[in-house]
Amino acid sequence: MKLWAIAFNSFRENIRERVLYSLLVFAILMIGTSIALGQLSMSEQERITIDLGLASISIFGVLMAVFLGIGLVSKEIDKKTIYTLIAKPLPRYLFILGRFAGLMITIGVNVIIMTMAFALVLWYISGGQGWPLSWPIVQAVIMIYVELAIVTAAAMVFSSFSTPTLSVIFTLCFFLIGRLTQGIGEFGERSDNPIFHYGAKTLVYLVPNLNNYVQIESALYGDGIGADLFGRIIVIGLLTVVFFLIISIMIFQRRDFV
Repeated sequence: MKLWAIAFNSFRENIRERVLYSLLVFAILMIGTSIALGQLSMSEQERITIDLGLASISIFGVLMAVFLGIGLVSKEIDKKTIYTLIAKPLPRYLFILGRFAGLMITIGVNVIIMTMAFALVLWYISGGQGWPLSWPIVQAVIMIYVELAIVTAAAMVFSSFSTPTLSVIFTLCFFLIGRLTQGIGEFGERSDNPIFHYGAKTLVYLVPNLNNYVQIESALYGDGIGADLFGRIIVIGLLTVVFFLIISIMIFQRRDFV
């Protein structure tokens, strides 16, 4: 009960953030813009809409995860409310898990709203015929949400020991490295410099490959991915989230706020 109480309070706090609504409105506008861009190529209108729509959900979802995620812990420290919380008979791990759950509910609601706007655009350009969201598109949206959970968990790790500004920088770097893992690995293999070679290998092993959760291309062509691979990627993503949450809890447990 305490966990869900913290999660619900976090959800109420998050929906009051102005940056959340700014990003949400801008994301919906970007999705709607695909109608105008699609007019440039009538035969490719649907693919342009799917590409831009899923990319908007992903990009603005990440921004929400970063800017709200880093404030889950640091905001409590800045406002000195953390002292009241830790003085109560409340395990610190429940605080971390509750905050994370509250933010994921917030992000989930916003992903649903953006997906509904995306579906409305697809329905419009198809002339109002049939259900606009195919299974490959639904798969892509689910993958995006799992990726956002990983980024949020990583943001909580950084915010548990660093300042808000540095946490934003660290989390954005984490996201960029995760998206560029394949390129970084290839760069390290080709580099003759041992620093770049082993440095690239270290980054590849330390940062999860977030490209595994980008299935926009499969949604574009309506292929989708097999049930086994889809389930495996989801499980790996959830285990990655658990791993980062454990690290965040360990750091937060050892932190002295006195």
